[in-house]
Amino acid sequence: MNAAPENYKLFGLRMSSDIQLPGLSSDREDIPADVEIRHGPVPVDGAAIGPKVGPFCHAAEHALWLHVPGVARYLIRDGRELTYAPETGADEGSVRVFMLGSCIGALLLQRQQMVLHGNAFEVGDRCVICVGSSGAGKSTLAARMLQRGHRIIADDVCAIDPQGRAVPGMPRLKLWQETARRLGIDIAGLQRIRPSIAKFDLPIGDAFRTDPASIAAIYILKPWNRDHFAIDEIKGIEKFQALRANSYRYRFLKGMDLGPWHLQQCSALAGTVPLAQISRPRVGFDIDGLADFILTDLSGRGGAG
Repeated sequence: MNAAPENYKLFGLRMSSDIQLPGLSSDREDIPADVEIRHGPVPVDGAAIGPKVGPFCHAAEHALWLHVPGVARYLIRDGRELTYAPETGADEGSVRVFMLGSCIGALLLQRQQMVLHGNAFEVGDRCVICVGSSGAGKSTLAARMLQRGHRIIADDVCAIDPQGRAVPGMPRLKLWQETARRLGIDIAGLQRIRPSIAKFDLPIGDAFRTDPASIAAIYILKPWNRDHFAIDEIKGIEKFQALRANSYRYRFLKGMDLGPWHLQQCSALAGTVPLAQISRPRVGFDIDGLADFILTDLSGRGGAG
């Protein structure tokens, strides 16, 4: 787990890491890294870093401490340093999954990049971002759009740059075993994200977009107890509230004193990107119906080109 550092590209950043990051493209440019990921000492008690902002999480300006019991402690500082201290018996996959999720999300926030909890896929030369609660269908939809020929930009951690574009994240999708079965995806040979969880990494290879994409629309997916799809445009102050509610690990940015900055980012995005809620049937989820519904709405907005 503690190897010679290698350089990778992720979210447009050059990352030097002493833990292997499978699936990421290597970066062989002879320039300093933007981020260093290193095995090293992390305080046992997060109170040494700052106030508690959630279960097993402490934060202060420019720093966040995270403890995943049985896996590792992590310390993210200044948008440049990610230190991890694995617990005895922890497997590398588990250490990595939290590193590339919550920890990278915190690091991006420290670098003042807005982060949404959602997936982004390409439509034409632009992209769509889908957000929503766990189980809303974000990853299922992204996987189906991949099967239909749309390139993926981000999965779960969706960063937005200062120009309001979605930034390429991990070149893979995380899929539950049941989701893969429904979509006809063979999981033989795929790696579990953690040994004890029936969720798998699906590499997407050339179907990954490697440059930022302007955002045609953001859709909030919400299951409901009806048998049809419906769309509700979100406007005014509700638009800002929806963006805040679907921001990645909102408690992180509050704990790191990024609230005023985040308010500005939400306001800027709300002023330039359409936002709508799509309600979809909770039972009998028609994934192609949802994909077609979104593409039809997007076409009506002139957002597919």
